[in-house]
Amino acid sequence: MQIAKNTIVTLHYEMFDAENNLLDKTEEPISYLHGGYDGIFPLVEEALEGKNVGDAVDVKLTADDAFGDPEEELIRVEDLEVFPADVEVGMVFEADDPETGELLLFRVTDIADGKAVVDANHPLAGMNIRFAAKVVEV
Repeated sequence: MQIAKNTIVTLHYEMFDAENNLLDKTEEPISYLHGGYDGIFPLVEEALEGKNVGDAVDVKLTADDAFGDPEEELIRVEDLEVFPADVEVGMVFEADDPETGELLLFRVTDIADGKAVVDANHPLAGMNIRFAAKVVEV
Protein backbone atom coordinates (compact mmCIF):
# COMPACT_ATOMS: atom_id res chain seq x y z
CA MET A 1 0.00 0.00 0.00
CA GLN A 2 1.27 3.46 -0.90
CA ILE A 3 1.32 6.41 1.47
CA ALA A 4 -1.61 8.68 0.64
CA LYS A 5 -4.04 10.99 2.43
CA ASN A 6 -5.65 9.39 5.50
CA THR A 7 -3.20 6.49 5.74
CA ILE A 8 -1.44 5.77 9.01
CA VAL A 9 2.30 5.79 8.42
CA THR A 10 4.76 4.12 10.77
CA LEU A 11 8.44 4.92 10.44
CA HIS A 12 11.85 4.99 12.05
CA TYR A 13 13.74 8.27 11.81
CA GLU A 14 17.03 9.96 12.61
CA MET A 15 17.52 13.71 12.85
CA PHE A 16 20.89 15.37 12.28
CA ASP A 17 22.16 18.93 12.67
CA ALA A 18 23.94 20.87 9.89
CA GLU A 19 27.26 19.22 10.87
CA ASN A 20 25.67 15.77 10.56
CA ASN A 21 25.67 15.15 14.34
CA LEU A 22 22.84 12.85 15.45
CA LEU A 23 20.23 14.85 17.40
CA ASP A 24 17.46 12.31 17.84
CA LYS A 25 16.38 8.90 16.62
CA THR A 26 13.55 6.49 17.23
CA GLU A 27 14.03 3.51 19.48
CA GLU A 28 10.52 2.33 18.60
CA PRO A 29 8.82 3.38 15.36
CA ILE A 30 6.44 6.35 15.42
CA SER A 31 3.10 6.61 13.62
CA TYR A 32 1.20 9.58 12.24
CA LEU A 33 -1.91 10.20 10.13
CA HIS A 34 -0.78 11.29 6.66
CA GLY A 35 -2.57 14.09 4.87
CA GLY A 36 -1.75 17.49 6.32
CA TYR A 37 -2.80 16.91 9.93
CA ASP A 38 0.43 18.34 11.41
CA GLY A 39 1.61 14.92 12.59
CA ILE A 40 5.04 15.37 11.01
CA PHE A 41 7.01 18.14 9.29
CA PRO A 42 5.15 19.15 6.08
CA LEU A 43 8.23 18.74 3.84
CA VAL A 44 8.85 15.25 5.24
CA GLU A 45 5.20 14.37 4.66
CA GLU A 46 5.50 15.65 1.09
CA ALA A 47 8.59 13.47 0.53
CA LEU A 48 6.77 10.42 1.94
CA GLU A 49 3.74 10.80 -0.35
CA GLY A 50 3.42 7.74 -2.59
CA LYS A 51 6.15 5.76 -0.79
CA ASN A 52 5.79 2.12 0.25
CA VAL A 53 6.98 -0.05 3.13
CA GLY A 54 10.78 -0.24 3.02
CA ASP A 55 11.21 3.07 1.19
CA ALA A 56 13.39 5.78 2.73
CA VAL A 57 13.49 9.58 2.53
CA ASP A 58 16.20 12.04 3.46
CA VAL A 59 14.98 15.62 3.77
CA LYS A 60 16.92 18.79 4.60
CA LEU A 61 14.85 21.27 6.59
CA THR A 62 15.60 24.91 7.29
CA ALA A 63 14.81 26.22 10.77
CA ASP A 64 11.54 27.62 9.35
CA ASP A 65 10.57 24.19 8.02
CA ALA A 66 11.55 22.40 11.25
CA PHE A 67 11.16 23.93 14.72
CA GLY A 68 11.09 27.59 13.73
CA ASP A 69 13.30 30.45 14.77
CA PRO A 70 13.77 31.23 18.46
CA GLU A 71 11.31 33.80 19.80
CA GLU A 72 12.82 36.33 22.21
CA GLU A 73 9.54 36.69 24.12
CA LEU A 74 9.84 33.02 25.16
CA ILE A 75 13.08 33.74 27.03
CA ARG A 76 12.70 35.13 30.56
CA VAL A 77 14.92 36.06 33.49
CA GLU A 78 13.37 35.08 36.83
CA ASP A 79 14.45 35.40 40.47
CA LEU A 80 15.85 32.15 41.82
CA GLU A 81 13.47 32.35 44.78
CA VAL A 82 10.57 31.24 42.56
CA PHE A 83 12.34 27.92 41.86
CA PRO A 84 13.05 24.91 44.08
CA ALA A 85 16.33 25.17 46.02
CA ASP A 86 17.93 22.42 43.89
CA VAL A 87 17.30 24.13 40.53
CA GLU A 88 19.93 23.32 37.88
CA VAL A 89 20.61 24.23 34.26
CA GLY A 90 18.67 21.81 32.06
CA MET A 91 15.67 21.41 34.38
CA VAL A 92 12.24 21.98 32.82
CA PHE A 93 9.30 23.75 34.47
CA GLU A 94 5.70 24.32 33.38
CA ALA A 95 4.20 27.81 33.44
CA ASP A 96 1.13 29.49 32.01
CA ASP A 97 1.67 32.18 29.41
CA PRO A 98 0.01 35.25 31.01
CA GLU A 99 -1.14 36.55 27.61
CA THR A 100 -2.59 33.37 26.07
CA GLY A 101 -3.09 31.10 29.08
CA GLU A 102 -1.24 28.41 27.10
CA LEU A 103 0.89 25.97 29.09
CA LEU A 104 4.58 26.39 28.23
CA LEU A 105 7.60 24.28 29.13
CA PHE A 106 10.57 26.41 30.17
CA ARG A 107 14.12 25.00 30.23
CA VAL A 108 16.62 26.58 32.63
CA THR A 109 19.51 27.69 30.42
CA ASP A 110 21.61 29.75 32.85
CA ILE A 111 21.84 30.57 36.57
CA ALA A 112 23.81 33.55 37.88
CA ASP A 113 23.56 36.39 40.39
CA GLY A 114 20.35 35.10 41.99
CA LYS A 115 18.59 34.83 38.65
CA ALA A 116 17.68 32.00 36.29
CA VAL A 117 17.29 32.34 32.54
CA VAL A 118 14.45 30.14 31.26
CA ASP A 119 13.58 29.45 27.63
CA ALA A 120 10.31 28.04 26.25
CA ASN A 121 11.60 27.77 22.68
CA HIS A 122 12.01 24.26 21.32
CA PRO A 123 15.60 23.14 22.03
CA LEU A 124 16.18 22.76 18.27
CA ALA A 125 14.65 26.12 17.32
CA GLY A 126 16.84 28.03 14.90
CA MET A 127 18.58 24.91 13.61
CA ASN A 128 18.65 23.50 10.10
CA ILE A 129 18.19 19.74 10.34
CA ARG A 130 18.28 16.64 8.17
CA PHE A 131 15.45 14.16 8.70
CA ALA A 132 16.13 10.63 7.46
CA ALA A 133 13.28 8.13 7.71
CA LYS A 134 12.42 4.59 6.65
CA VAL A 135 8.81 3.47 6.20
CA VAL A 136 7.98 0.48 8.41
CA GLU A 137 4.23 0.17 7.85
CA VAL A 138 1.41 1.86 5.91
